Amino acid sequence: MPLWECKLFREIAATRSMSKGAAHCGVSQSAASQHVQEVERRLGLTVFDRTKRPLVLTEAGKLYAEFCRDVLRREEEFSLGLEALKGDVAGTVRVASIYSIGLSEMSRLQEEFSRRYPGAHLHVEFMRPDKIYEAVRDDTADLGLVSYPESSREIAAIPWRDEEMQLAAPPSHRLGERAEVFPADLNGENFIGFDEDLQIRRELDRFFRANAIEVNLLMHFDNIQTIKEAVALGSGISILPARTMQAEIEQGRLVAVPLHAPELVRPVGIVHRRRKKFNGAARAFLELVGTAGAE
Repeated sequence: MPLWECKLFREIAATRSMSKGAAHCGVSQSAASQHVQEVERRLGLTVFDRTKRPLVLTEAGKLYAEFCRDVLRREEEFSLGLEALKGDVAGTVRVASIYSIGLSEMSRLQEEFSRRYPGAHLHVEFMRPDKIYEAVRDDTADLGLVSYPESSREIAAIPWRDEEMQLAAPPSHRLGERAEVFPADLNGENFIGFDEDLQIRRELDRFFRANAIEVNLLMHFDNIQTIKEAVALGSGISILPARTMQAEIEQGRLVAVPLHAPELVRPVGIVHRRRKKFNGAARAFLELVGTAGAE
């Protein structure tokens, strides 16, 4: 069985989509569909429940998907052994990143990675945190860059850095002129927050309760970029990681004011599948991120 077939089925199973799996492997949706039909012909069983969207693996499909993952892990181990014999930094590292890190830092990291390791490749996709954990578990990503990283039976988390949280306000806002803002200053302010299912929202809610703060939550979003835009347009204030606002501050669209709340930080970390064997490209990226995180 060609390895590309295992990779294609793994991607379809992980994304639960024929079109997305095909796109990740650089083939047409028609080719992906034909491949799945051929697998079902060989097995004599269906591997996807096509009455549901997104696609759902049948019991036979789950067995075959695990078989494909095992084959690809063995191939990965073989490639790592060859790479060690050659002594070069080569191969591809697949990184899944939350949007705030990707948009603010990934271009610089990609440029530095290419400069340091011309024989290696860095492939980056931006995802919501829950999708990053799925991608790492399913081996469609080698590393995940997330906030509030969590370890589990399948996932290992590597601490990277703690990011200071600051008040985000439009330049004309009265709090934007302060050298420092105290928690009580936030009472009654129009606030742009995060969606309730995100960890950063839960942390901010705890901070508000602990300091008896009541804000007027006007709207909430699932990503920092949209929140920054709403704040810049004058819809309200927010609390965001300071380093994610640098571009807007330089453009004069936002001001960031330190909060008198040293306990309020956003931890950022790297997650990977436990017992994951990293190739040279992945080890090189971890080294680069460790250097970048210390800046």
